[in-house]
Amino acid sequence: MIDPVISPAAPPAPSPAQSPNLSLRPSEDRSQSVQSDSAAPSDPQDGASTNLHHWRTVERPSYDDQAGLLRAIQSLIYIIVVAVFIITFSVQPFRIPSGSMEPTLLIGDFLLVNKQGSSAGESSGLLPSTGIHRGEIIVFHYPVDPSVHLVKRVVGMPGDHLRLREGHVFINGSPLPEPYAMYRPSGPDSFRDNFPRLQSADPNIDSRWWIRMRTLIDEGELIIPADNYFVLGDNRNNSEDSRYWGFVPRSAIVGQPFLIYFSLQHGSDDVPTLTPPAAGSQRSKVIDTFADFARWDRTLQIVH
Repeated sequence: MIDPVISPAAPPAPSPAQSPNLSLRPSEDRSQSVQSDSAAPSDPQDGASTNLHHWRTVERPSYDDQAGLLRAIQSLIYIIVVAVFIITFSVQPFRIPSGSMEPTLLIGDFLLVNKQGSSAGESSGLLPSTGIHRGEIIVFHYPVDPSVHLVKRVVGMPGDHLRLREGHVFINGSPLPEPYAMYRPSGPDSFRDNFPRLQSADPNIDSRWWIRMRTLIDEGELIIPADNYFVLGDNRNNSEDSRYWGFVPRSAIVGQPFLIYFSLQHGSDDVPTLTPPAAGSQRSKVIDTFADFARWDRTLQIVH
């Protein structure tokens, strides 16, 4: 709103009776004076007229401007609340720190995890609930230390009879097709490759799991209890998984990763510090640094 400042009133013209000696200007002079005064405000190049115009009108902050600022702050608060809700109930980001899921997930991959994916029945969140199925990747709380998150692939469902022979999974007596599994050359390991094996315990096995596992073996097969899942890493010979610490309870599952939204090169934990280039060769090095900083071909890749 513009609140005009009242300008000083002009003094009243004296009457002839009060000023007998007052002489009047010629009529043409009066006419020119009036015309000049009336034309002055319309002349854009007249500095005095412009100053007079600003003196007569002063802009003050309007109510609409204040309301617009409040609306902007309110919108920002809404965005923050929605983001917190999404991270808390629907989607959460994670970063892959180890190579146990190679080649599917690489060290430095940043994942978005659907936290509704582990729910039974219909979803109440933003993303649909699909439940847990064999062959799917899940993020869960490490049973030995719940403060740690792990990511593995589900191979055994509740009620399955499972065993490994020479590193390959058999479910209910039939081999499980695993196109995602990778077997890098490594030394022989009877416990790892021919699970479950009671003749000898691996030094990396959790003692509580070793005791429990012995009660769940029937004719050389491990029986998976209700509401529990058996998980393995895709990098089969370099993964500490259910073979070493046991089942993943349904209650420990956080969700299912569905998108790699960014991927850093292994060893690129920090953003490189760049200095202003002094020559063309240095400019090329800066460009190469950014090009090698991330795996751009993995950005926005769907997780299978």
